[in-house]
Parts: sequence; C-alpha cells; structure tokens
Amino acid sequence: MPRFTPSVLISDCWGSMGDLTFYHVDGRCYYKNKSRCSFPGTAAQQSSLDVHRRALAAWREIPHETQKIWNSLAEPVISHKPPFDGTAHISGQNLFVSAYHGFFTLRMEQVPTPKVYEAFPPVSVDFSDVTLADATSLRLRFKTFFPEGIDASRYQILMKIQLAKPGYGRKPGLMRNFLAEAPCSSGEGTASFLIDDYANRWKLDLDEYQVHCRYVLLDRLTGYRNIHTALSFPIKLR
Repeated sequence: MPRFTPSVLISDCWGSMGDLTFYHVDGRCYYKNKSRCSFPGTAAQQSSLDVHRRALAAWREIPHETQKIWNSLAEPVISHKPPFDGTAHISGQNLFVSAYHGFFTLRMEQVPTPKVYEAFPPVSVDFSDVTLADATSLRLRFKTFFPEGIDASRYQILMKIQLAKPGYGRKPGLMRNFLAEAPCSSGEGTASFLIDDYANRWKLDLDEYQVHCRYVLLDRLTGYRNIHTALSFPIKLR
C-alpha cells in the first residue's frame, strides 16, 4: 500500500489517473494499480451507464454560452467528493450532469436549464414502521419534519437501502436506490418506500433485519441533491 508523497506542485491526489488509483485512509493518501474488470455489468448498471451517456450527450448539445452559465453557477458549489475541507468545487458539466441524473431519478428525465444551487432546508427523517405490502414486498415508513414556511412538496427523498442480517454492518455495494412514493409534506409528515422482492434482492429471507439507509433530498424544480445522511435501525416482520 504505497503512500503518496506531496510535493510543491501536487499537495494531494484522489481518483484515477493513468494506471493508478489514489485513495485516502485516515486522512492519508495512498495509491494502487487501477483495477480493470472485464465484467460487463448487470442490466441495472448498464441502464445507469446509458443515462450517464445521455446526460453527457445533452451537455455537448447545449450552446457554449449556456455552458458558460453552468460554469459560473457551479463555482460556489462544494464538491461531494474529497477533499472535504470546503476547497474543492465542481464544474458546470458536473452540475448539469447531476441535475440530469436527478430528474431521471424523479422519473422526469429532461435536459435541465441553468438554475442557482440553493441551500437545502433542514429535514428530520426517523424510522416509523414496516408492513408487508404483499408476499414479496415490504413498505418502510419514516416520520419527516420540515420547518414551517418551507414548501416541502418541492422535494422528494431518495434513499439507498440495504437489508442485512441482525447486527451486521453496511456494505455500500449492496445498497439500492428507492424513491419515496410521494413528495415531502411541510411540517410533520411521512415518507414511504416500497421495497419489492426484498428477500431475493439481498438473498435473505428472514423474520428480522438490520436496515442500513443513506438518504438525500432531490429538488423537483432543479434536479439537484444535497449531501447524504446515514441511518440504521432493526426491523421485525413477524
């Protein structure tokens, strides 16, 4: 596990470059040979790749003057990737592609128009209950709260969910995206998520599970999202 040594020209690295991948452990930067996998990907992964390709194609089609507007809007937006010290920002293309993905996830795929990235409102999300929707599906419900005066219907919760054995930790590679069944409500409200084919999805047919979640708000007007929040809790089905 070779460690990256900073220099006068390069103080830190992350991501991949050439045949190397740079990563961080406990605030220190290391590098390794970039992995190359011949696995073509699952149908879901290929579908996500297709969406990303459509987003990039849409970016290339918009006029250069509009791209410059996107670049100016992206200047103050903090990156969701390291380093997490407030110094890393994103490009206009990053912001455009993020908005495109957001609209697709909201089932409103469209070419986004330039809009200012506004601060997202604070929201409280707490697990409420679980019910069996049918023989193969379950519904998770959460209590939500938005401060008064905020139009919460502008937002919808996207949640990555993993069902694990009781007491087991999260595995990011096993987390799957689920969109709330309806937009959020102002003040006190609820958000429900239908988890279809849950036993086969995680190859676990149990009476109880440890649930690991990671949720964001999706802005239905801009397609933007905020930084995720993690949540874990146990559930019993019978």
